[in-house]
Amino acid sequence: MNSFLEASARQRIEHILDPGSFRELLRPELRMTSPHLAQLYLPVAFDDGVITGEGLLGGSKVLIASQEGRFMGGAVGEVHGAKLVGLSKRAVRQNCTALLLLLDTGGVRLHEANAGLIAVSEVMRAILAVRAAGIPVITLIGGSNGCFGGMGIVAKCTNFIVMSEEARLGMSGPEVIETANGVEEFDSRDRALVWRTTGGKHRYIMNDADGIVPDSTDAFRHAAIGAINAYRSEKMAAELTLEALGDEHALLQARIDKYGGMADSTSIWTAVGIDDASTLPLCDIDRFLERVNTVRISIRNRSLHMLTFN
Repeated sequence: MNSFLEASARQRIEHILDPGSFRELLRPELRMTSPHLAQLYLPVAFDDGVITGEGLLGGSKVLIASQEGRFMGGAVGEVHGAKLVGLSKRAVRQNCTALLLLLDTGGVRLHEANAGLIAVSEVMRAILAVRAAGIPVITLIGGSNGCFGGMGIVAKCTNFIVMSEEARLGMSGPEVIETANGVEEFDSRDRALVWRTTGGKHRYIMNDADGIVPDSTDAFRHAAIGAINAYRSEKMAAELTLEALGDEHALLQARIDKYGGMADSTSIWTAVGIDDASTLPLCDIDRFLERVNTVRISIRNRSLHMLTFN
């Protein structure tokens, strides 16, 4: 198995795309480094922690961005965000088949303060413009940093989210929640609790993720191809309507009303109809899908079962 979790950002691109098809934009020798980090005497990276480019996926032209979680936790600063925005605009100009985002990030780069916050908001706007142009945006999450903060919102702005069991997705990270609300609210040292709450299995059951795969670059590649085929076969529109947004909000409120008082995700899993829910973290992905696919919470008006990628 080629572990997606252990791979670098460049290795993930290499394994996801068709062999030899990747062409990097803003190549390393151009040294697109952050001006803010240098002013603070902090280390910089020649690509500012994100690789952008284009290539083929199953023979179709796609644009792709991959965050390097080993540089500042994949955090987004001004240059990092600008590269994502530029890639999104290029996707629209070229009318490519899909835009792939391989996210591995703790969110905004706090060292860059407002520049980082503005960058994330610009990325959100750019992603929505890609969707409005009828181009699917597919997010793959399987890195050690998970996907948190503003980039968690960016992920939810995309058409499809595919996660591994080891992945995590959320707004505030465990340490942030514990700092703000105390250890009794959320113990960030309880790793099992962290994964039960923000990990791929829980996000899939709650329909925050559209697909879940093993920790394998091959599995993520097939999932991305499956998402493109699903988009094509269902001829889905951009779905950026006020009605669709209202449906999402209503469903989120219903989730809060029904599950908001529960202290642990295992209680939620039991409530949605999963027998012997406490054993779910021990299941491999195939067994997990067998147990949850008939009961997972439905959010969107589209067939997501085809994104299980068995």
